[in-house]
Amino acid sequence: MKPDCLNNKVAIVTGARRGIGKTIAVTFADAGADVVVCDAMADDGKLKETEDIIRKRGRRSLAVQADISLRSDVEKMTRLAIDAFGKIDILVNCAGVWIPGQTLVECSDENWDVVIGTNLKGTFLCCREAGRQMIAQRSGCIINLSSQVGLTPAMGAGAYSTSKAGILMLTRQLAQEMAGYNIRVNALAPGIVKTDFNSDFWREPDKEKEASGMVPLGRLAETEDIAQAALFLASDASGYITGEVLCINGGWHPTSSVGSR
Repeated sequence: MKPDCLNNKVAIVTGARRGIGKTIAVTFADAGADVVVCDAMADDGKLKETEDIIRKRGRRSLAVQADISLRSDVEKMTRLAIDAFGKIDILVNCAGVWIPGQTLVECSDENWDVVIGTNLKGTFLCCREAGRQMIAQRSGCIINLSSQVGLTPAMGAGAYSTSKAGILMLTRQLAQEMAGYNIRVNALAPGIVKTDFNSDFWREPDKEKEASGMVPLGRLAETEDIAQAALFLASDASGYITGEVLCINGGWHPTSSVGSR
């Protein structure tokens, strides 16, 4: 891919306050994109920090606080993006929540609603609102973050794995419906990534060694591993790919261990 493969593109990245979302947002800026960075939390200054990093890279950026489980917030997010930059070329749905250690039988109504409401409904709302703009443009690219445990069940993943499996079908359905408008829709399915989200797997050296031992490539993923895959799917290098799931797992497939992206 060319260093400026996203030149003159406008991207929205949800969950961009930290972790995978932040790295994707900065990677896209380095490739030439202007980036709207969004997150449900903004009070700690980390979302603004992502915005500042992108601007220091010489690209335009806008930080928007938005809870993607709320239609009003998603409508606001897309409206502000269009008002600021005039279009939406790329949407990356990275925002997500995980309540670990619960089986589906143990899962409360409240926890189910939080996980499904953010991960699945929130991804749908973002796809719908940005998709309407992309249909009007007759072009666009959507990348949804699923998980390896959306493909293979894992103990302790509970509602999370169910929500991530739903994202895969959402991706395939949208790809079919939007192909005629020159809009591509794909998904990423990471394995265990070294983020705060997955800190139980790697904060302590012994735990990281144990978790890495489950991965054929012998290490846990870095956020850059996921960001580079997202960059490929966002660029013209993947121009004939839609409705697909790209697994970024180092060869890891969960069996009875707790897993997440």
